[in-house]
Amino acid sequence: MSPLFNHLLIPFLVAIFLGITMGGSGTGPAFSAAYGANVIRKSLIPGLFGIMVFLGAILAGKQTASTIGKDLINPEIMTFTVVSIILFSVAISLLIANLFGIPQSTSQSTVLAIFAAGIYFHEVNAQKIFLEVIPAWFVLPLISFFLSLFFGRFIYRPMRRRGLTMSRSTNVNRKPLINGLILVMSLYVAFSIGSNNVANAAGPIATMTANELNIYGDKNFILVMIISTLMVAPSFAIGSSIFGDKILNNTGKEIVLFGKFEAGIIAFVSATLLLLASVTKGIPTSLVQLNVAAILGIGVAKLGPKNIFKKTEVKKFFMMWIIAPTISFLLCLILI
Repeated sequence: MSPLFNHLLIPFLVAIFLGITMGGSGTGPAFSAAYGANVIRKSLIPGLFGIMVFLGAILAGKQTASTIGKDLINPEIMTFTVVSIILFSVAISLLIANLFGIPQSTSQSTVLAIFAAGIYFHEVNAQKIFLEVIPAWFVLPLISFFLSLFFGRFIYRPMRRRGLTMSRSTNVNRKPLINGLILVMSLYVAFSIGSNNVANAAGPIATMTANELNIYGDKNFILVMIISTLMVAPSFAIGSSIFGDKILNNTGKEIVLFGKFEAGIIAFVSATLLLLASVTKGIPTSLVQLNVAAILGIGVAKLGPKNIFKKTEVKKFFMMWIIAPTISFLLCLILI
């Protein structure tokens, strides 16, 4: 076995481990709305989730992978050692979040780990990180919250008063169509996850591989990136089956009880914002936070802000969203 193969094997194994932890964290945002609305059995979720993540990564994930792999720091420092440390640090932070059953932002943990490496080597693209990526982390969840709040108050409520929503007493004949629409929305969310979150592992791996093999040019890099994606994306389904159960319960059942119409709003708003971030600017951002923000927007529209923001699970989410990326940053900096 060649020394080069040994060098590449370790970071690829770490990337697969990271993909498993990301699969667990991403299951909630993708299917919590449908699961909370009792549209799909829990046992079917990992397989469907894995397929759509894979398609999203292949069809719409190129720009985000390029951002993660080449645009945040000088790509020349993405050696097998540095990439292994980055991915390991992110995986540990996500593993901690998964064990607590809290869906966590993979993108934020990854960007902060890469930022730590850039700080150590004095090779940070500050403009990209501070003027594009980090502002999007604050702006997009706010947009998700207010869009869902708007839909909940000014579209869902009037429709409910007129008996046009999916109540138990009406629309019996439309129930299969409604359930199918909610499922399609969940698959759409999973596709969006693939367009953005797979890049957190595939981007650094692709850059590292290109550096180690002395591969230059955008066309060659795209080929390496596709191969990296093919290795990372399937591990999302494994992570979903291992960690997804507790996260689905937290996001799908314990924040607020969904109706099927609200579930569709949550899925559509969060997935669309993430997909737009992926294909327009290639910004790695958090579907987890977009999804929870949409859930909170619908919850506020239904129950009011006091009844939602006092819930224990919401406080745990905000706390873990601070702790996990901080762990990723510090662990990467210390190990490097």
